[in-house]
Amino acid sequence: MKVVYDAQIFVEQAYGGISRYICALASQMALLPGMDVKVLAPLHINGYLRELDKKIAVGCYVPRLPRTARLIKTLGSALCRPLGSLVRPDLVHETYYAAQPLCRAKAAQVLTVHDMIEERFPESFVAGYPLAGRKRLAVARADHIFCNSENTRRDLLAMNPISEERVSVTYLGYDSLPQSGLRAQDLVGPAPYILFVAGRHGYKNFEGLLRAYAASAWLRAGFRIVCFGATAFSSQERIQMAGLGLALEQVMHVGGSDERLAAMYKGAAALVYPSKYEGFGIPPLEAMSLDCPVICSNTSSIPEVVGEAGEYFDPFDQDSIRAAIERVLQSPARRQQLVVLGRSRCKLFSWERCAEQTAAVYRRLVA
Repeated sequence: MKVVYDAQIFVEQAYGGISRYICALASQMALLPGMDVKVLAPLHINGYLRELDKKIAVGCYVPRLPRTARLIKTLGSALCRPLGSLVRPDLVHETYYAAQPLCRAKAAQVLTVHDMIEERFPESFVAGYPLAGRKRLAVARADHIFCNSENTRRDLLAMNPISEERVSVTYLGYDSLPQSGLRAQDLVGPAPYILFVAGRHGYKNFEGLLRAYAASAWLRAGFRIVCFGATAFSSQERIQMAGLGLALEQVMHVGGSDERLAAMYKGAAALVYPSKYEGFGIPPLEAMSLDCPVICSNTSSIPEVVGEAGEYFDPFDQDSIRAAIERVLQSPARRQQLVVLGRSRCKLFSWERCAEQTAAVYRRLVA
């Protein structure tokens, strides 16, 4: 079976969860018997695709430079069409949401819907944000839609006039983070900390964590918050922290490599994951794989992923967040219990399993 993944996400993302998913899926799919797999991205800006096996990745990496993004996107997308005609795939897996298909091959067309955040939390996006409209068009024409969780599947069906038979759930895997011997104390000093890993805007609910932390004299006295990833704190965030009575040294930002992220998980008292909505949520799995206890929201797909290996709270309730963090950090026995449960839980999710379940649907559609 000839399977093609199109260029969409690879002209949009230099790095990111969706492009990582497609590269991991394509790599594992190529190992399955009877699968001839190609990622068609004639021009792209993606670091993961740049490292992919050249037998799978068809295209040329172009560094993203000022004022070139639109040109790369236009050319990379346009060149995907003739390449698709040459390959003549049996199935095309669209990698993002387009109003019209990039590969117009006479083949089965499938799509992955990762979440329904734009639809559930439109206030988190600028007015006129076009993604939700493109998603509706992509969903309407797809022969089959994969969702990363049962929660996303339910939301998709509730918001789109499509049959249940066209939608299935395939849970994601996660990548084992590289460990180099780097220690968290080398990055943030020796004081204990709770870890936040995510973007900090809107539904990610960083503000909820700040308010819960500020409301606890015990937490403020004994722990810091360390945020990994995204960008450095904005002036508005700093004003907000000051308004909550938090000193600069109580809330830190760290960025950088996966080696740094692994060190931060290993050194943390716990990962706190306060998001109001996730389509899947990989940070809890990364944390569990490195023996970091998980304290997380009880909403959307998060309980599907974390199972019994997390301490839960209501992300809309500041006191619930505070109480859950205090329960875990005040109990060494509970922390150790979460570590043990996490070691078992994260083994249930792998890219191999994701590829096998996805391939079963491919074969059914092509047959």
